[in-house]
Amino acid sequence: MAHFGVVAPAFYSHFNALAALALELVARGHRVTYFQQEDAGAHLGDSRLGFRALGAGSHPPGTLAAVMRRAANPGSPLGLRRVIDDMARSTDMLCRELPAALEAERVDALLCDQMEAAGGLVAEALGMPFVSVACALPVNREPGIPLPVMPFAYGTDERSLRMYEGSTRVYDWMMTPHRRTIERHARGFGLPARDGLHECLSPLAQVSQTVEGYDFPRRALPAHFHHVGPFRSAARKEVVQQPLPPIDPDKPFVFASLGTMQGHRLGLFLRIAKACRAANVQLLAAHCGGLDERQVRELERAGATWVCAFAPQREALARADAVISHAGVNTVLDAIEARTPILALPVAFDHPGSAARVRHAGIGLLASPRFASAAHLSRQLRQLLEDDSFAPRLEALAANVARAGGTRRAVDIIETSLGFGGLQVPDPLLARSA
Repeated sequence: MAHFGVVAPAFYSHFNALAALALELVARGHRVTYFQQEDAGAHLGDSRLGFRALGAGSHPPGTLAAVMRRAANPGSPLGLRRVIDDMARSTDMLCRELPAALEAERVDALLCDQMEAAGGLVAEALGMPFVSVACALPVNREPGIPLPVMPFAYGTDERSLRMYEGSTRVYDWMMTPHRRTIERHARGFGLPARDGLHECLSPLAQVSQTVEGYDFPRRALPAHFHHVGPFRSAARKEVVQQPLPPIDPDKPFVFASLGTMQGHRLGLFLRIAKACRAANVQLLAAHCGGLDERQVRELERAGATWVCAFAPQREALARADAVISHAGVNTVLDAIEARTPILALPVAFDHPGSAARVRHAGIGLLASPRFASAAHLSRQLRQLLEDDSFAPRLEALAANVARAGGTRRAVDIIETSLGFGGLQVPDPLLARSA
């Protein structure tokens, strides 16, 4: 059996998604070790998964909290530049320290999150096989497709294409510190020139949590790219969750979550609560530990029926008539699976691109998290609850998710592409057309 290393950004959502794959590999007899700065080890909480701390000098214990605060709320252009600098420093540290750590741990192959370039760079430099994993929207670039971080609707007209191209140039300019770090280490490793995340992907296999219907039309993905649907694990020990409250079946029920990094946004939660009160619906708001007790009480006074830190999200979505979300990929996929329409309030990262895809797929509506009033949110919520057109589109996408294969198919692909499993890679789309 093989020893797999995992290289990912030091954020809970990425560690958690990859843990589903890691635990499936462990169940099949493999060994799995994560490599990141020491603070990130707290994201695992599972003795079956190994962790090797790196960056003692550049990323000592206690430094990740500030990085996460900046990422969750960059604010000004200067704040965004600091977030990009944090990305560059992390990639630099991993490129410097991973080679020796992988050799010391006798790692055979890597699972590399698409959002951390160091994994692919180091694997290529060492001649080590690796698989790229898209926990968020895929970073694979393609003419005519806006980048995942962009809020643009899909279009094939000349104006849209010019907008996509121009926004990509602006993005690349803003990412200059990170691009230069990638370029410098590629050169130092003796690799061909490259300077972006999309140029650090596996030539063997790429797996993504997305499904084809939850993306803009793609025409140029590599043959070794696989949409497998959400990574889930019954063996994963989740954070402590409160049970669902006593929901009145005769009154609409709405679930609201802004994810693990945006749960501190009290102002947005207050507008959501007021909108739900105006729409006369039950609201369960999960803040993921972002609010204190005083803020929780304020949110309840504003109209939230129940407020908790962590709710059983998939169970809540299965009961909900609508979800109000930041449009994070995991929440969107859970909502699709539950056939629950989405009111998307994209905040940061790939949320704008995800929200644009939600609207394109016809499975929800989009509003500004900064400027939409409670009255506007209430009107959109009523539309979600009353408009029957969302249901057939959600049904079709839910069927797509059910066929995609999920964690088991992803790990079949990983084992087969790296030569550790000897299994045939099942492709539900091919099987369906046979």
